[in-house]
This record gives sequence, C-alpha cells and structure tokens, in this order.
Amino acid sequence: MDEQALLGLNPNADADFRQRALAYFEQLKISQDAWQVCAEALAQSIYSDDHIKFFCFQVLEHQVKFKYSELTEVQQQLIRETLITWLQAQMLNPQPEKTFIRNKAAQVFALLFVTEYLTKWPKFFFDILSVVDLNPRGVDMYLRILMAVDAELVDRDVVHTSEEARRNTLLKDTMREQCIPSLVESWYQILQNYQYNNSELTCQCLEVVGAYVSWIDLSLIANERFINILLGHMSVEVLREEACDCLFEIVNKGMDPIDKTKLVESLCQVLQSAGLFSIDQEDDVDFLARFSKLVNGMGQALIASWTKLIKNGDMKSAQDTLQAIEAKVALMLQLLIHEDDDISSNIIGFCYDYLHILKQLSALSDQQKANVEAIMLAVMKKLTYDEEYNFENEGEDEAMFVEYRKQLKLLLDRLAQVSPELLLASVRRVFNTTLQNWQTTRFMEVEVAIRLLYMLAEALPVSHGAHFSGDVTKATALQDMMRTLVTSGVSAYQHTSVTLEFFETVVRYEKFFAVEPQHIPTVLMAFLDHRGLRHTSPKVRSRTAYLFSRFVKSLNKQMNPFIEDVLNRIQDLMELSPPENGYQALLSSDDQLFIYETAGVLIVNSEYSAERKQVLMRNLLTPLMEKFKVLLEKLVMAQDEDRQMALADCLNHAVGFASRTSKAFSNKQTVKQCGCSEVYLDCLQTFLPALSCPLQKEVLRSGVRTFLHRMIICLEEEVLPFIPSASEHMLKDCEAKDLQEFIPLINQITAKFKTQVSPFLQQMFMPLLHAIFEVLLLPAEENDQSAALEKQMLRRSYFAFLQTVTGSGMSEVIANQGAENVERVLFTVIQGAVDYPDPIAQKTCFIILSKLVELWGKNVFLEFLSICYYP
Repeated sequence: MDEQALLGLNPNADADFRQRALAYFEQLKISQDAWQVCAEALAQSIYSDDHIKFFCFQVLEHQVKFKYSELTEVQQQLIRETLITWLQAQMLNPQPEKTFIRNKAAQVFALLFVTEYLTKWPKFFFDILSVVDLNPRGVDMYLRILMAVDAELVDRDVVHTSEEARRNTLLKDTMREQCIPSLVESWYQILQNYQYNNSELTCQCLEVVGAYVSWIDLSLIANERFINILLGHMSVEVLREEACDCLFEIVNKGMDPIDKTKLVESLCQVLQSAGLFSIDQEDDVDFLARFSKLVNGMGQALIASWTKLIKNGDMKSAQDTLQAIEAKVALMLQLLIHEDDDISSNIIGFCYDYLHILKQLSALSDQQKANVEAIMLAVMKKLTYDEEYNFENEGEDEAMFVEYRKQLKLLLDRLAQVSPELLLASVRRVFNTTLQNWQTTRFMEVEVAIRLLYMLAEALPVSHGAHFSGDVTKATALQDMMRTLVTSGVSAYQHTSVTLEFFETVVRYEKFFAVEPQHIPTVLMAFLDHRGLRHTSPKVRSRTAYLFSRFVKSLNKQMNPFIEDVLNRIQDLMELSPPENGYQALLSSDDQLFIYETAGVLIVNSEYSAERKQVLMRNLLTPLMEKFKVLLEKLVMAQDEDRQMALADCLNHAVGFASRTSKAFSNKQTVKQCGCSEVYLDCLQTFLPALSCPLQKEVLRSGVRTFLHRMIICLEEEVLPFIPSASEHMLKDCEAKDLQEFIPLINQITAKFKTQVSPFLQQMFMPLLHAIFEVLLLPAEENDQSAALEKQMLRRSYFAFLQTVTGSGMSEVIANQGAENVERVLFTVIQGAVDYPDPIAQKTCFIILSKLVELWGKNVFLEFLSICYYP
C-alpha cells in the first residue's frame, strides 16, 4: 500500500496528507484487487497503527456492500477466511483492539451475514461461536456482531427498500428456524459465566437480549431461568440499568392481553419482594430513570391489555387488569413526584394513559378520586422552576425543563377532562393562598400559581375565549382569580418569570376586561412603566411589546378613554435610533414594529373624528419621514461600508414602521374614513427616492417593496401613478433574489387592477423578462447548489407571473409583444412544462398553456405552437 498516503489517516496529520489519504481511499474503492491487500494486512496483522486497520476494514466494507457479486467464489471465500482469521487473532493479541475497530469489524461481519447467510454461509453464527467459545475477547466480538446484525435487519432509523425489507424478513424467519434457540442458549451461558466477574460483557449481552426479544419467540426469554437471572441482576449495581432496559423490552413485546397481564404481574411481584417499589430520593438517579421507564412500560402494557379486553367484551379479565393497574398507581406517583425530572418524565406516559381510562369510566371510586387529586398535586409541584434555572442565559438544561413542562401541561389537560371541577378548585386554592402573601413567597411558587391560572384557559376550553360567561361556577372562579391577579400588585414582583407570566395571563384572559373594565388603567400602567416596556430586562421588554399590541387590539373600543395618554407615553419608545447617536434604545427595531402597529390601531379604532385621526396619524408618521430624508442624504455621502449598512438598516426600519401602522386598516375604505390617504401618499413620495440610491440597493428596495405591497391594499388605485417609476428603478442591476421579491409585487398589482394596468404591463413586460432571462443565463459553478436553487425559484416566479397575467384574462399583454417575443415566451412555457424536472413549475406551465388555449382559441394557439417547434 501507499505508505505516504496512509500517513494522512492519522487525525493529527496536516491537510495535504489527509487529502491524499482520502484520494487513496477513493482509488482503492474502484480498484479490482485493492481489497485483497487490505484483507491480507488484517489477516496477517501487518500494521499496528489503529487508523490503518480501520481503513482496511473500510475498504473491505465497501467491497462487501457494493461489489461483492463481482467477486469469484474463491475471492468470496477469502473474505470469509480473512474475517475468521482476524477473529481468532483477537483472542491471542496481548491487547484488545480499540472499540472503534471492533465496531467496524462487526459491521463488516454483519454485511457479510446479510449477503451470505441464506446461500453460502448458513453456519455463520455456529462458525463464530466455535471460534470464540467463552473467551472474553471473543464473546465481546460475538455480541458486537449480533448487535450489528440486528441493526441491519431491524433498525427503524435505516430506510430500507422493499427488496431489502423482504430479504430481512426472510433472514429473520430463517434465523428463527435454524439458529435462534442456539443463540439464546449462548446468551444464557454468557450471562451465567460473566455476571459476577465481567460486568461489561454481561451488560453487552443484556443489550443483545433486549434488542432481539422484539422479533424472536418470547417464550425463549420470558421463562423462569432467564427471568430469574435478569431479576438477580436488578440488585447488582453495575448490571441493573441494562437489566431494567432488557425487562422493558420483554414487557414491550406484543402478545395476548391475558398473557401480558400475567407476565407483568409476575415481574411486579418479584420486583416488589426485592424492595424495588420503595423509592428513595437518594437512590442512584440513573438507575431510577431506567426503572421509571420500566414501570412506565409495565403500566402502559397493562392499559393496552385492558383496552383490548374491553374491546373483546371480556369484562372479568378487564376488571382483573384494571385492579393490576390501580395497584401500580402508588409507585407511579412516587416516580412522578421525584425531584429528578428525567425520572418523572419517564413515567408520564403511564400517568396520561391511566387518566384516559378514568375518563372512560362511568363513575370514579373514592380511591380513584384520591389518585386524580394526587396526580394533580404532583403536576402542580413539578411545574415549579428550581433554584438552578438560568433565566438570563437559557441553555440545554433549561430547554429540557421547558419540554418537560409541556409534557406536564398535557397531563393537566387530561386531568381537566377527568375532573374539571377538582382541577379548578385545586388551582383556585393554590392561586389564592400564594397571591395573598406574594411579597414573602419565593418567585418559583408565585410564577407557578399564575402559570396554573394561565393553563386553565386551555385545560378548560371555551369558544372564542368566553371564559367569563356560561358555567357560573367556572366563570366566577376565573373572574375572582383574575381580579386578584390585577389588584394584588404582583405585577411588581422582582423576577422576570413572574412579570412575564403576569402579562401572558392578562392577555390570555382579555375578555375579563369586558366584564370588569375598571381594571384596564391598572394593567395599562403595568405595561407602560418599569414593569413592562421599561423593564430592566430586554427579554421582558421584547415580549411585553408583542403582548401590549395584542392587549390593545383585543380591547378595541374600551381603549378610547386612554388613547392620547397611551400615545404620549409610548412616544419615546418609537424614536428611530440613527447609528451615530450611540443611544441604546430600550426596544429593538423588531419590538418597535409592535409599538407602531399598536399606535396605528389606537388611532384607527378610536371614536375621534376623521380630522383628529388624520392629525394623530400625521404626528406619528411625520418624524419618520423627516428622519428618512436626512438619513438618505447621509447615506449618499457615506464612504465607509459599515456606516452605509447601518444607515440603510435605519432607513429600512423607518419604512417598516410606517408599513406597520397601516396594519390597522383593512382596505382603502377605512383609510379614507380616517382621512389618512394623504399622509400615506406623502410617505410614498418620501420613500420612493431611496430606489434610485446606488448604495445598499438590496436593503432599501426590500423595505420600499414591502411598503408598496401595503399601499396597494390601503390606497388601491391611488398608488398606481407611482408604480412605473418604482418598477423601472427596481429592475436596474438586479439579481435573482431582487427579481424573486419584485415579481410578487407585480402579481399583486396585476391580480388587483387587471385591465386597469394593462398598458403599464405591456410596457414593462419585456424589460422584466429580459432581466429574468439575463439572470437565468448567468454561468454558475456546477456544484453551486445555492445558485441552482436561486435560479429554480426565479424560474418558478417567472411562471407564476405569466400565470397571473393569463389568469387575469390579459393575454393581450403577451400577444402585443411582437411575434418573436411571443414565440420566445411560449417556448419557455412549453420547455417548463416538458423539460424542467420541477413539478411545481411544470404544473404552473400547464395551467398557463390551458388558459392561453381558452383565451386565444385552439387554432391560434396551435399556430403559435407550430412556430415554436417548426420555425
């Protein structure tokens, strides 16, 4: 072999050597006989370097996986002999091979098994067993090979073709007939021999049993001798985690419901007598997490049996199974309430399914009601943050707790289905007790009390958020809690989690303020002062900006008495922050969008006269326009690119803020009624000059385009005089992305105004197409996927434009472009329908062609078609 190239296999080798090694590997893969050199190296232990050994196995792996059928029988025999010789050497070597080499060897063995077991190597496992016997290194390899075989046959993460799936089924069937009993016997012998002196091999063997039990005859494993040995491992510290997983797989095996109940019950009796049902908070959490998973599996298995027995009408057996389930609830609760969230999380499935059973029963016993209450209290306790939670810098642990909370929420929702009255009463008790003394209560308890109130909204659903009407008991309870929330002063609690939960809950129950509007000023002040939009935490300020917008929209006319006061109080939060003032704004530009939208909604929904609304809207937008003009002049003069970018971003924000205020309007009618058309036309005239700025074109065009989209909705035909000039600027020096974003604007204009814009479309049709074709014809690197995708998206946009034109009944826009251009357009559509491997574009092209036949008539269309194909 090329010794120089092999040097590149070392992870510390420099880039050139590594590249050479990679090229050498590719060379060996296509070589006819390179695998023989690697086979010889492995069989004769020529190399001591681990990376070279691994490399040799990779070459063999490639040969077996992709080119095995090309080999002669003698060559195939050589590969078999090489692997067996290598395996024999493992038991004689002074040191075992590294784990990554053993795993790779096991993969090659497994590939050979899949290829040869049904034909040339039916004694695959017997040959391996005869070599390894009970030698620890040999047993290690044997178990790794078994796991690799299982991965090839059963691993659901690997996508198999239908042919491979059929082959795998045949392999498993043949194994069941020919060798599985012998393999199971070998596992038992390994467990017997090594359980006290080699925990690593014992754990590996338990993993193998757990993997294979899903597809072999369960009676081979679920019998007295095997179960006894597994239960024995449950009290050996180094073995019990793997023993737990193995028992879980046994319990998980599909079987007759009565047999499953018997199996689970017999397991439980032995586990209970071994003292495993008494959970100690100080116990090894890793083991308890596995044990919790096992108990969850047993509980869910019993519930599945109960469901099948009910379905089959076997009420006696179903009742017995239900008693078996009830007997596990105390253990389930111990695990659910455990301080370690992984242990608790692993039992939630059993808990959820148990509640589902209770939901189906006509009446609950006193014990079942007590169980429901115990689950409810456990959920409330486990929803609580712990001291270690890092609110300012949330990492992986925090993300895991957020996910865990979502699981608990599902439990809470299920509890509400079983006993809504109990849930409401429990939450009310916890909420009232906590908020009476919130000043002296820890933040996590205050947060969870408010959180529970928040969660009731989904747990006890109503249509359109009408929580404060209908069921009097529920409405009264929720109303009382909301009143307490907004009058208790808890919004001043000095912790971000409590503050955020307060605002989230206020917005979720916005209908409360229709019932008790006297509390609106209190909540508005909380939003507007240091508790909300002026909080010290950027996270709170940001979330509050969004929630404030929702709150104001939901209250609508009830905001009338407070409009001017609110507008005055938020004025400083809406200031555009140019890059040179160095002032750190309280809100980010994204947050300011919500504030501008809120201001627009306040003005438009007010009961003021049109004149007053116009004045207020002009007061809102004039500072933006003035700043925009100044900043645009500065941008044109700016030399430094970073400064140019900062100025362009600021200009873009100004346009975005103006766009956002218009969200308060639904159409031109509402804009006219408020007398605001003129101020938006002024904005248009202020912003459009940015399109002719030669700097930072992409950013500026994007902002103005978005504004034009909004103005087409708000001003309708009043915007049309501005479109030709704007389009001309946007088509200059444009790239694929510019065009992709420009075409939807033209589509919007075309679809909305139809024949009204026909002259404009006819004029700009070919300039737009030339710009598109120019970009599509630009050369690109063969492997540049980004450029290829951009072109594909642009091609789709082009066809979407043609579809909009033809769909709006304006085929004259195309027909009046001159015969040569019409031919070219038609040719591209036919090409898109037939040649491009893009189903979305193809579908659009067929729609265009169908519409053209309808508009032009069959004969005219066929004439064009013949010109395109037979010029």
